[in-house]
Parts: sequence; C-alpha cells; structure tokens
Amino acid sequence: MTIKRRAVLAGGMAAAAAAASPGARAATPGVTAHKLKIGNTSPYSGPASAYGVLGHLETAFFRMVNDQGGIAGHKIDYLSYDDGYSPPKTVEDVRRLVEQDKVDFLFATLGTPTNSAIERYCNHNKVPQLFVATGADKWGDYKKFPWTIGWQPSYRAEAQIYTKYMLKEKPNAKLGILFQNDDFGKDYPDGVRDVLGKDWDKRVVKVTSYEVTDPTVDSQITELQASGADTLLVAATPKFAAQAIRKVHSLNWHPMFFMTNVSISVGSVLRPAGVESAIGMISGLYLKDTTDPAWDKDAGMKQFRAFMAKYLPHGDITDGGYVSAYGLCYTMRSVLDHCNGNFSRANVMKAVTSIHGLEVPVLLPGITVNTSPTNYHPTKAMQLAKWDGKTWARFGEVIEGI
Repeated sequence: MTIKRRAVLAGGMAAAAAAASPGARAATPGVTAHKLKIGNTSPYSGPASAYGVLGHLETAFFRMVNDQGGIAGHKIDYLSYDDGYSPPKTVEDVRRLVEQDKVDFLFATLGTPTNSAIERYCNHNKVPQLFVATGADKWGDYKKFPWTIGWQPSYRAEAQIYTKYMLKEKPNAKLGILFQNDDFGKDYPDGVRDVLGKDWDKRVVKVTSYEVTDPTVDSQITELQASGADTLLVAATPKFAAQAIRKVHSLNWHPMFFMTNVSISVGSVLRPAGVESAIGMISGLYLKDTTDPAWDKDAGMKQFRAFMAKYLPHGDITDGGYVSAYGLCYTMRSVLDHCNGNFSRANVMKAVTSIHGLEVPVLLPGITVNTSPTNYHPTKAMQLAKWDGKTWARFGEVIEGI
C-alpha cells in the first residue's frame, strides 16, 4: 500500500483476524484472537537508504511465518514505515504505529539517531523497542531504558577489538578516525580511547567527523592523510563508507584500514566503491558472508538462500543487510515461540530477556544469542576479516572487546 511515506505490510492476514474483547485489547494492544501486530521504521529513502533492504526482508520473513500458519495461531501483521533516516519522521511514524495502528511492540527499528529519538517515548509508554537495528553501546542500558534492547555487537566493543589488533600488529601506529557525528559514530573513538587510555595522544593524530547531510567525505579523508596517519578507522554508513574507500584509493594512500561492520556489504558498499579499491581493508564479522565459499555447504546458509530464493528472488544475495535482517527475524520468531501465545508486552519483554545460547543460522560459529534482565547486549563477539578482492577472509579467533 502507499501512504504519505511507504508502508509495507505482511499481507493477507487482516481479514482473518477475530476481534478480542475490549478489555483484552486495552491490556494487550495489537493482539486479537488471531492476529499480532508489530511495528517498524526503516530508511527506504534518504541518506541511509541502503539499509532499506532490512525492512524488505523482515516483511518477507513474516510473510513466510504466516504461510507456515503464524505463531500460536496468530498471523503477523507487520507494518513498516519509511522514516528516511530522519529522527523527526521516526517520531511521527512511531507515534502513529503506537497510538493509531495500535501495534503490540516495535521490532528492528533502524538507525542510531532515529532510535534515540523514540527511546524515551517507548520507555515512558512501556512499548517494547526490540532488537533495534543499530549497535550503539547505549542500547544495553537496562536500568534507564528497560523496554529497549539491541541485538548486534556494540560499536564501542567493535572499536576496542580493532584497537587491540592495531597495537599488536603496529605498536607505533598513527591513527586517524572518521566518524558520523551522532551516537553511532561517537562510539568508535570512545572504544579506541577505552583501549589506549593515557596513550591516546601518542597514537591518535587526527579525529574528524561528518554530518549525514554532507554531500561527501572527500575533504575529511584528505585531511586525515595529510595528518600523517598510517592507520585509518572509518565509522560511516554505506554511502559515506563507499566514498571513503574510493577517496583513500584515489589518493594512493595505503593505511592499515578498519571499516565499521555495518558498512562492509559487498552489494551495497564494496561494489559501488570498487572491490579492488578495498583490498586489504579490515573489519569485524559476526555474521556469515554469502561471498565466502566456506559457507557454500553450510546448513544455516542453505536455509537463508532457500528463503531468499522463495520470498525475495530478486534480492541481491551479496548484500549483507539481508543476512543481518534474517538473523534479527530468526531471533524474534524464537522469542515469540517462547511466549506460548501470551503476547502481552510484559510477557514478550520477559521472553526477550531470557534467551540462553540461541543458535542463529547466519551467525558465525561460536557466537550465540544470550540475554538476561541485566544483559541487553544479545551478541558480543566478532571475528576479524580482511577483504581480498573477492570475499572477506576471516582470521584469528572469535573475540570480544574489553
């Protein structure tokens, strides 16, 4: 359907929904005898539109769930609105989802600045904000925001992993950092500082940022090269990550190059940047990469590929956003299965914070999903990998930050 901004629904279930009693509807919004309504916002347009693939996969995933009979007799009504990666639009859309559409909870709302804009609203109204599609470290604050939980490894912990590796391989490194000027980007210099401590000024020679409204980051990359940096960490969303890769290559600059995990998709970043331009770049993985032949016969990836072939046949299988969204959805379905048909907000939140050793088909071996009432970081580990021009070649062990 088309509205003021794009809305995507897992179709075909609304007519089958039977109305619950008025009292039950008041206690559990978005739930009837045969329907469970879930809300989402994703950037189908705007500066982070490359992430729109997550919303498309989530919609397709819940269509698959409905084809399989739903969950505990409930078909999923999945409403996903386009917020354009604009926090004011996110606020507007989420208020609509909660107050007009009456969703039971939010799932995989994407983006650090956008989720930050709705976090207080959701917690004030006790609306679960589940498995937000952002790795900002702040989503683990269970004391202040008990209704908001992340899913992927923390950006701050990711930066700690890169810094530890840098010190091991290049102990006299001169580090330059480019970050997006919001809570997403700021987690990276914070993570670096966690490791370097008093040696920050000895190792970090230049730190610069960009705004999502900037046309390019070319000037920032040029400044970082001119600073004398021989090591580079970039915390940018796909559009700007691709620009950074191209600019580093065009300058004939060859630093030890770390790229945030959220911008290493072959389909949405490396191909637009030029796969040859990124050779040698390092990142941290927690998901299996569809371009890695090591997973060609892997049962989990076969499951993912079969899903894509049936429900998103025209999707770019090399786009890591699809893999990430599949992992999110698999986790969410597991949670709903464990609710045993009780989809009250409190019971959903109880199930979300009681996950123990969940194996997700697209997570790397050795990484499982674990939560508790005091652990709102479901996944914590990563494995380093280097781009070789064709795939991400993993090396070393699965590790965590400090």
